[in-house]
Amino acid sequence: MHELVLHVPEALVETVSEALADELDALSVSVEDADAGTAAEQALFGEPGLPAPRPGWEHSTLTALFETEAAATEAVTLLLAQDWSTGLKVAALREVAEQDWVRLTQSQFAPVEITPTFWIVPSWHEAPAAAERVIRLDPGLAFGTGTHPTTRMCLRWIARHAAGTSPGWARVLDYGCGSGILAIGAALHGARGVDAVDIDDAAVESTQANAAANGVTLNAGRPEAASGAYPLVLANILATPLKLLAPLLCGHVAAGGDLVLAGILERQADELKAAYAPWLALEVSDSEDGWILMTARKDHASGVA
Repeated sequence: MHELVLHVPEALVETVSEALADELDALSVSVEDADAGTAAEQALFGEPGLPAPRPGWEHSTLTALFETEAAATEAVTLLLAQDWSTGLKVAALREVAEQDWVRLTQSQFAPVEITPTFWIVPSWHEAPAAAERVIRLDPGLAFGTGTHPTTRMCLRWIARHAAGTSPGWARVLDYGCGSGILAIGAALHGARGVDAVDIDDAAVESTQANAAANGVTLNAGRPEAASGAYPLVLANILATPLKLLAPLLCGHVAAGGDLVLAGILERQADELKAAYAPWLALEVSDSEDGWILMTARKDHASGVA
């Protein structure tokens, strides 16, 4: 393997990245701040699921991995020959030592503690001795491995409330299920009749496979598979779709049931409260690393919070 390291002005980051990945046979392309670790370092924040605010930094370092030195050399030769490549500079072209990439990737995913007795454990790890409930889950295409604060907060809510309320979880809806991790977590804590739905067919397939791997029974399908009222409705998506889905999700919450929402930044709390106010009174129930968990309970008598 050989890697080509380029210094690229911000205006060319997207063009050069696309050329390397789509036309010049790069195996991978990554972009970093060339000024990282200096006084000129810049933070570049983007909300999960949305495009980055800019394609790169003012001074970006772009690293492309190639199968052979010849392929890397040909790629940089073609790039520098373009009339738009002014400002593009070669920083390095070097051999990369062979590594066990599978082992390296696996080493980045350790067991995740939800509570002292509830853990998410990749298949290549042993479960901690204190774990009474374990979700076996490996990284995949669908969102939800337990490493993100939104997922952990949802699972933490399930674990903390299961003792008192899970006998009433005769039906549970996981809307936007991703990997199915929340549906599986609910099932492991006593939920029955679990429906997990997503607009992404890959997520539905991932949920089915992960449920089977964890020995739980649930129904995975497209959103139209969700029907009727549920004592527990879970949705870990993002603030914008959650606002649009407010009437639908609230309509699925049974009288006396709970709504649990995640994928919300702290600064978005008031937006969500306003969006759900006609049906339910959302409150912040948990927070972690700038993200919040919002919940509401539907009143038995009136059907509103």
